Amino acid sequence: MSFWRNIAGLAVRRPDGCEDCDECPPGLPGEDPTFTTAVTALGAKLAKADGRASVGEFDAFAQVFHTDAASERNIHRLYDLARQTTRGYESYAIRLAKRYRNCPALLEDVLDGLFHIAGSDGAVTYDELVYLEHVAVLFGFSPLVFRRLKATHLGLSAEDPYGVLGVPHDAPDEEVRSAWKGALIVAHPDRARARGLPNEFIEVAEAKAAAINSAFDTIMRERREMALEGVA
Repeated sequence: MSFWRNIAGLAVRRPDGCEDCDECPPGLPGEDPTFTTAVTALGAKLAKADGRASVGEFDAFAQVFHTDAASERNIHRLYDLARQTTRGYESYAIRLAKRYRNCPALLEDVLDGLFHIAGSDGAVTYDELVYLEHVAVLFGFSPLVFRRLKATHLGLSAEDPYGVLGVPHDAPDEEVRSAWKGALIVAHPDRARARGLPNEFIEVAEAKAAAINSAFDTIMRERREMALEGVA
């Protein structure tokens, strides 16, 4: 079995054109030396991003990016060398992005694996988040995609407007608008009034409606700003 067999095996079955891509190397990504080297270096340098690289982080790396017995020693040696410093990780991310630019699901899986490594010691630090976000940018992902990945691994913050509306961070505008309207219909204070509920319930409904409207306004404002900046 090849390096990174668990996730790579899933990736080639995804209908994103990866397995039929003429510009991507044939076969499993784990059989591509460039892929193996880049993923190992990115994982190792992430482990150093918070200023320390522990044995536990390599164990987390090995859990996600499996190696076969023949290559394990070389992978471990490369990991030990790469984790000495975070410098140079950008070049590995760029190389991987260029080589698999037509396989976004594959690149997203790599980020999923990196999130797993970052959280292996019980917490994802600010420096690790900066590292992960920059890798996502180099992979060509929008801020909304990274926001979704972050929420998937770390959970939604209480103030996250996407959590209020119950939509993914990269949901189309139409889906966001539909979710906003649906939530507003359910939470509208007039429904509480029509049922003859006490003022306390009406006040709660008003607060919910305000939060829903605020979430929708925040999402649309952020998207307009990102569109103007050319990053959406």
